[in-house]
Amino acid sequence: MNTHKNARLTTHSRQVLVRRVIEQGLRPVDVAQAMAVSPRTVYKWLDRYRREGWAGLANRSCRPRRCPHRLSQAQRTRIIRLRRQRLIYRAIVRQTGVPRATVARVLQRAGLNRLSALEPSQPAQRYEHAAPGDLLHLDIKKVNRFTRPGHRVTGDRRGKSRGAGWDYVHMAIDDHSRVAHATIWPDETAASAVRALMAALRYYRRLGVRFKAVLTDNGACYRSRCFAKACRRLGLKHRRTQPYRPRTNGKAERWIQTALNEWAYAHVYQNADERAAYLPYWLHDYNWHRPHASLKHKPPISRLGLSVNNVVGLHT
Repeated sequence: MNTHKNARLTTHSRQVLVRRVIEQGLRPVDVAQAMAVSPRTVYKWLDRYRREGWAGLANRSCRPRRCPHRLSQAQRTRIIRLRRQRLIYRAIVRQTGVPRATVARVLQRAGLNRLSALEPSQPAQRYEHAAPGDLLHLDIKKVNRFTRPGHRVTGDRRGKSRGAGWDYVHMAIDDHSRVAHATIWPDETAASAVRALMAALRYYRRLGVRFKAVLTDNGACYRSRCFAKACRRLGLKHRRTQPYRPRTNGKAERWIQTALNEWAYAHVYQNADERAAYLPYWLHDYNWHRPHASLKHKPPISRLGLSVNNVVGLHT
């Protein structure tokens, strides 16, 4: 226990107080006047010294030894058991007669103050393929087109770009290196998905990466015969995620969030065409310069093992 800043006596001062009375024979009243405390305080420490010795002069906790109104262990167990039955606070109060604030404290200490804690999410199963080109993650993000800056940057929801349509950003990211690619198409049909795949493969081929497989969700364009035929011709094994399990394609999902936060909604664009024109520059910064947390804060291009001549030739 730490002594508060206005304390008159510390442990050492109490020992001095006792020695002046016991060893030097001074009157408690004189000792109290010399040490700027009341005589009652002097008698208190003398009594504690006579009962417990020098150890009795140490600081003690202010916590009471007993609390008649404290909940019993059986009551706390019952509150937790009712909470595990998905009862809300008011229902637990009605059944136990314990005040709501007390119920809240018990559940907070047990980590059950939120109903979501009763069904914790499954731990993430992280994986990474051994080499660049082993797996290419694909996904599509639909973003609004606009003819004027929107409310995200202006704060004014009255100036909407009605009828401007949508841009479909077809995203790709290498599982091992996290080198990313993105192109914008007017729709998310199978034909656009195939064109985006071809554009991505050409980009990675310039970096010396050839893919063996692609991973997509269960969107209509990826389940189409056109996309399956393109994968067969390109020699790519097509894998799809489990239904309602976006975490299976987690690298693409995380890459989409990064693109939205650092490209799509990071600057004030005058229109959608200006945003689209900035995409290649931001992709270059992401792949070549931006540190990546999962790569020990190195840029994704560092994992491709490019020689100095290749870096100079490609970094244009």
